[in-house]
Amino acid sequence: MGIQVVRFENNNTEQWGVLEGKRIKVLKENYSTLEDFLQNGQEEARKLLEDSSAETVSFDEVNVLSPVTKPARIVCQGANYSSHRAESGMEANRPPFNLIFSKADSTLTGAYSEIIRPSNVELLDYEIELGLVLGTNISEAVEVTDDNLHEYIAGIVLTNDVSARDVQLVEGQWLKGKSYRTFCPTGPIFYLLDKEEVSLIHDLELNLWVNDELRQSANTDQLLYKPAETLTELSQIMDFSKGDLVLSGTTGGVAMNLTPDLLKQVTDITQPAESKHQALVENQLRSGNKYLKDGDVVRASIKSKDGKIDLGEQRNVVASHTLVTAD
Repeated sequence: MGIQVVRFENNNTEQWGVLEGKRIKVLKENYSTLEDFLQNGQEEARKLLEDSSAETVSFDEVNVLSPVTKPARIVCQGANYSSHRAESGMEANRPPFNLIFSKADSTLTGAYSEIIRPSNVELLDYEIELGLVLGTNISEAVEVTDDNLHEYIAGIVLTNDVSARDVQLVEGQWLKGKSYRTFCPTGPIFYLLDKEEVSLIHDLELNLWVNDELRQSANTDQLLYKPAETLTELSQIMDFSKGDLVLSGTTGGVAMNLTPDLLKQVTDITQPAESKHQALVENQLRSGNKYLKDGDVVRASIKSKDGKIDLGEQRNVVASHTLVTAD
C-alpha cells in the first residue's frame, strides 16, 4: 500500500509527515528537499504508519506546502490528450512526436496558495495534470517499460500547469508563458507508490472545477504518450535527479479554444506580435471567455475509481500581481 506524504509548515518550521485521515503523523527528521526525503526518509515514513505513539497534527491547522521542492527540473508534455489537441486547433490523433517543454521551478506553489495573475496577462488558463516524481537519478539513456517503471517513478502528485496563453502562443515561448511564479500549484499530497501500485497510474480520474463549474474531466488511460515511453525518450536527451517532476499533459476543457486557422494565424512568426495578440484576445473573449479572473476559485483532484489512490484536492484563488519596487 502506498503512503500519502505531506510537506507542511507548523510553528514556523517546515516538516514532513504521513497523512492518515485528517491527522498528520510527523516525521522526526526534517528533510531539506524532496530529494533528501526520497534518499533518507522513506523508511522512516513507512515505519511511522505503524507507530501509534507518533506526534500528530491536524491537516487543517497547518500550512500545507508543495511536496516538490526547489531545485527541481520540471519537464512537461504538451497536447498529450486528444480532447485537448482538438480544442487547441490541432489534429486530435496521436502526433508523430512527443511535445516536450520545460517549466521553471519558481512556479512551484502550494495546493492552497494564490495563483498570481501578472498584470500583462489577459488570457490566464488552467491545466490539471498528473505529475510523475522521479525516484532515481538518470544520467544515460535507459529503456523504461511498464514492467520496470517502478524503478524510475517514486510517486505521483496533482499539479496545475497554469498558462498565460497570450504569451505562450503570440510570443511562441512556452517556457515563458508557463513559468510565472505560482504557475504550478502542486500537491497537497505526494503519493509514495508501492511497486505493485505503479500500474494504477494508467487509470486515474482527473477533475477540475472553476467556481464549482466542472471544466475538465478525464482519465489517465487517455494519455497519448504514456509515462514509460516518455521517460525512455527523455533519458536520451537529459539527466534527471531524484525529486524531479514530469507533468504528463492536460485534457480537454481548458479555457482556450482555437480553430486550426486561428492557431496558424497567432503562431505565425512572420506576422507582427501586436496584430497576433489583438486577434487572439478578441477571438477568445468573444468565445465565452472562460479564462481565469481575479477572485476565481480553482479546485482540482486526482484519484483512482476505488479511492485507494487519492492525491487530495487543490483549492487556489486567483489574484492580481503587484510589482514590488525597490526603495
